[in-house]
Amino acid sequence: MTNEPVIWLDYNSASNPSSDLAADTEVLRQALLDRLEDFLFEMFPQGKIRGSKFYVGDIEGSPGRSLVVELEGSRRGLWKDFATDEGGDPIDLWARFRGLSTRHDFPQVMEQLRSWLGHLPATTVHRTALHAKVIPLDELGPYTAKWDYLTTSGELLACVYRYDPPSGKEYRPWDVRARMWRTPDPRPLYNLPAISAAQAVVLVEGEKCAEALITSGIIATTTMNGAKAPVNKTDWSPLAGKKIVIWPDRDSPGWDYAEAAARACVTAGCDAVAILVPPTDKPDKWDAADAMAEGFDCRTFITQGERRVVKAELAKLPTFSLGALLDDDSPLPDDLIAPRVLTPGGLLVFGGAPKVGKSDFLLAWLTHMAAGAVFLGMCPPRPLRVFYLQAEVQYHYLRERAKSVVLPASRLFEARVNFVATPQLRLILDEAGLAQIIPAVSNAFMDGLPDIIAIDPIRNVFDGGDAGGENDNGAMLFFLSQRVERLRDAINPQAGVILAHHTRKLGKKQFEEDPFQALAGAGSLRGYYSSGMLLYRPDEARTTRQLLFELRNGPGLPVKAVDKINGEWREVNSSERLIRKDYGERLDAERRRKRDVILQILFDEAAQGRCYTTNQFAEAFEGKAGLGANRTINDRLSVLATNGYVKYFRNGEDYGLPPCERTKFGFLCVEGMVFHILCGDPNLNTGEIPMRELSVQPTHYKCPQSGAAMPVENPEVWVYQEDINQGSDIA
Repeated sequence: MTNEPVIWLDYNSASNPSSDLAADTEVLRQALLDRLEDFLFEMFPQGKIRGSKFYVGDIEGSPGRSLVVELEGSRRGLWKDFATDEGGDPIDLWARFRGLSTRHDFPQVMEQLRSWLGHLPATTVHRTALHAKVIPLDELGPYTAKWDYLTTSGELLACVYRYDPPSGKEYRPWDVRARMWRTPDPRPLYNLPAISAAQAVVLVEGEKCAEALITSGIIATTTMNGAKAPVNKTDWSPLAGKKIVIWPDRDSPGWDYAEAAARACVTAGCDAVAILVPPTDKPDKWDAADAMAEGFDCRTFITQGERRVVKAELAKLPTFSLGALLDDDSPLPDDLIAPRVLTPGGLLVFGGAPKVGKSDFLLAWLTHMAAGAVFLGMCPPRPLRVFYLQAEVQYHYLRERAKSVVLPASRLFEARVNFVATPQLRLILDEAGLAQIIPAVSNAFMDGLPDIIAIDPIRNVFDGGDAGGENDNGAMLFFLSQRVERLRDAINPQAGVILAHHTRKLGKKQFEEDPFQALAGAGSLRGYYSSGMLLYRPDEARTTRQLLFELRNGPGLPVKAVDKINGEWREVNSSERLIRKDYGERLDAERRRKRDVILQILFDEAAQGRCYTTNQFAEAFEGKAGLGANRTINDRLSVLATNGYVKYFRNGEDYGLPPCERTKFGFLCVEGMVFHILCGDPNLNTGEIPMRELSVQPTHYKCPQSGAAMPVENPEVWVYQEDINQGSDIA
């Protein structure tokens, strides 16, 4: 901060007018240097600051970089226009900007600058007989603090200076637009850029208190002149539609100020207004700045401290036009667990059948999130504070499980402090239960609020009111809205909630159709949660489980095959079909049957002297022998050709067949195929037709990589693609 001395001069009483003029000029130059940035932007609003210099195009204020003003060091205020080779100090710059000359119009230039500064009139003097030097009129001395009042867009409106003379602290406001020592009319609220974008604001008494909260990340504001501010002269409209908590100083003037401000907030249209009651064990005049200095838990006091509600918040239905949605380019909030598995303020239900390993999986997952470590592809943005409210495992066995979790050694320290768990709870989440749990969760972390609140399992703490049990949709809705949401809202509205829940045992048909419907109370749960996860064991004879996802806030995630190997949950190779195994085996059997049928038909038809191209075969046998439609047969022949079961011959004339002019590959053939052709007239006695057997040799095959027709190198050797693959695997 720089000091701005208030200097009043009278040239008529000066013993040496020339000396006085020089002194006045230097004082004015120093005052301009103190406010140099404001001075430059007043003249050149299109100028830019880059590093330690101010740039503008020319003396007319055009955009550009030709005119440069130094902002730092001993050269502060010196300028040069490289286009015209002109330069000088701030007084010269003002004169050139106004079209004046410091040589011929100097008195006029000085008067304009005094007027701009607003506090250097030339009609009064304070001198001593012994000293010719100018001294400040203001006996308060240099200011000890300064606060800027800005518009919502960041434009400077006013400055408030604090002085601490022996007589006690005093404040003096400077109206930037009027360029006068006075308060603006109307008086702005402090910290307008931040409160304009906030939904909840803390109103305190004085800029010092506001800054103390702002530096800790709390959105705070105050009125100009604090408790002495006339309520009707302050513009309260920026607080309309917001939730306001007023933190008064602990004295009578502080409470009076709070009540007057609360009435003004209600009149301005604030959604909710409450006045905090300062703790009774604090000294008189104790305020927010004192609280921060002594390490007081300000966040908890603001959210949970005793208060008098002046206006309660009413439920409002948010609406957004298409234009508002399209024009909103603000960044999405960071996922608590990526990718979109758990979002801020989201609710995830993690389900599974009994004995599938839910609690063991959940403990490993949560401790990894507390460590900031990736778990099965699920990634936190940082080490998360996790509160694990569990009602199933007693302390000693919880301890045993925790010691078996395998965490990265480099992340163990974060997990040790970020993961907090309860032993087996024996309560339900009713009014009495919430009264015990809320303070326990709120006080679990010394350095902040929990990011994740996990409850395991729902059934052990379930309270559905008078509606019924957990299988009842109405009871489940009551539990979610009146118990779980109340718990989160009281602790951290942006926390993610994970609820562990049981499912009925999944049958194959239900798994294929909709596995998440197996959750108890699924109707209400699925309409309420933002994410669903299921841990499912498709084969009781195997340890491999399937991890399924249902996301409301993001694209679907593929099913993961997971298993616990050497005490660590891992994603495993899912090449062997584990889901719908019986169904898959039936499909495989049907494919093998069609393969055998097609190969046999080709073999038998050739023995009767008939051969086919791919399209001819599909048309001839559509709907026969269970082969299906034309397209299905074509697809099956393509697969068989790729695998080497079917090859082609193009020398049809050698077998009495027409030439292959309209087919890409040729006639179909299979291994060992024999073609019978007529070699004479029928026997008149027996009626038999003389036939000659010709072994059919392939001339081309289908390349499995490119799908092109390639010539066969050795037609005597029949190569199957499966044999090649198995050979490479063995090698």
